[in-house]
Amino acid sequence: MIKTLAKSIREYKKDSILTPLFMIGEVVLEVLITYMLADLIDLGVNAGDMGYTVKRGLLLILCAGLSLLCGAMSGRYGAIASTGFARNLRQDMYYNVQTFSFANIDKFSTAGLITRLTTDVVNVQHAYMMLIRIAVRSPAMLLFSLIMAFRINPRIATVFLCATPVLAAGIYLIMSHAHPIFERVFHTYDRLNAVVQENLRGIRVVKAFVREDHEKEKFTDVSGSIFSDMSKAQKTVAYNMPLMQACMYTCILLASWIGANLIVTDVMTTGQLMSILTYAAGILSSLMMLSMVFTMLVISRASAERIAEVLNETAAIRNP
Repeated sequence: MIKTLAKSIREYKKDSILTPLFMIGEVVLEVLITYMLADLIDLGVNAGDMGYTVKRGLLLILCAGLSLLCGAMSGRYGAIASTGFARNLRQDMYYNVQTFSFANIDKFSTAGLITRLTTDVVNVQHAYMMLIRIAVRSPAMLLFSLIMAFRINPRIATVFLCATPVLAAGIYLIMSHAHPIFERVFHTYDRLNAVVQENLRGIRVVKAFVREDHEKEKFTDVSGSIFSDMSKAQKTVAYNMPLMQACMYTCILLASWIGANLIVTDVMTTGQLMSILTYAAGILSSLMMLSMVFTMLVISRASAERIAEVLNETAAIRNP
């Protein structure tokens, strides 16, 4: 499936490569800014060294500007890559559909092909955007923040490390329950399109035989089925947020308590504790963003499989 979809990237490979590179550059600069901020507080502000404070402040402004530039370029190339990828997917699917015989069209149904060319492609486009941006940023932020946290104080950094498997297990359980429901929803979308298409195409017959109530009932049934399944899926995915917040605030409380004791015993400085807490927010927010990526991938996986089916389909009748 992945190889089939990847063929549609084509001329947007350059943009797809530049996007994660700029994103990694932004993450590295953000991590360095936090580390330099600790030195600014301990060696500049607390020590009363105005010259060091000004120099370090100017360096921080420069790094912030470069980080902003990297983020903007990553967003620009990411937008080009994802929209171009979606365009190529639609084009490849449409051209392949032109070769289909009636047997192939009946296999997918007209409504199903319309859904795959519209809703499914949009889902895959959003997933691809998150894959080349957020899915690169989150692991990079998690890794670099953990390295810097261990460099400052391994004892406090261990708290964040222990929270990672708990979050990973929780996310896996949530996603494994949500994926089958999203698959069912997209099949129901095909039925919805079929009902609307049949009603609009045969509107004169419907009115002639006074079948409006019957058509409304058909539409209400399929629409209610989508509502029920989508609500159930979203309720399952919604457990991500309380899980993340529980882990985040627990880690921050433990880090603050341990850090306060270390500051009292002169083992740690105020600037180092502030950097640790900043890294904690970065680590936990990156995990939260990863959960969003997994959610989008779960939704788009069903769409990607449906698109790959159309792209891999060969015409039942070929001109010799």
